Amino acid sequence: MIRKPVMAALALATLGLAACENGHDTMANPKICADFKTAPGATAAADPSMPVEECTRRWAYSLAGSRDSAEVVADAVVAACAAQLSKWNQASLGQSAAGSGEQALSLTTGQPTNPLAEHSAFAQGRALLYVVQARAGRCKAPPIENGAPTGL
Repeated sequence: MIRKPVMAALALATLGLAACENGHDTMANPKICADFKTAPGATAAADPSMPVEECTRRWAYSLAGSRDSAEVVADAVVAACAAQLSKWNQASLGQSAAGSGEQALSLTTGQPTNPLAEHSAFAQGRALLYVVQARAGRCKAPPIENGAPTGL
């Protein structure tokens, strides 16, 4: 007779744990999702980081559904955006004194850095942010065309 109340308590505890697990599914916040219908347009000319920003956003949203850790997915996103990052780096080399190799202090870390390192850190940080954002909002990926997100 004592077994029935114990079994009932275990069943209720199991249901309670299952309800906790389901609560995480409802924690999505679609209001944080990016809108892929709007194109960056003329902003790209004014801001040389825009092609990297747009590429990381589109690839991160496209790959966010992967079961890999967010850091691994962010690494893949940066790899997918290597061409845009290289163009930004190439443009910045043309702006600085040729071969100067000067280092400045990072405004975020205070450590010695250079434009190429800062561009890489920017791309990595944006990729990670967008992967986590897409997962947290359960956001839709942009349309895919020829194996890549559209708009690149």
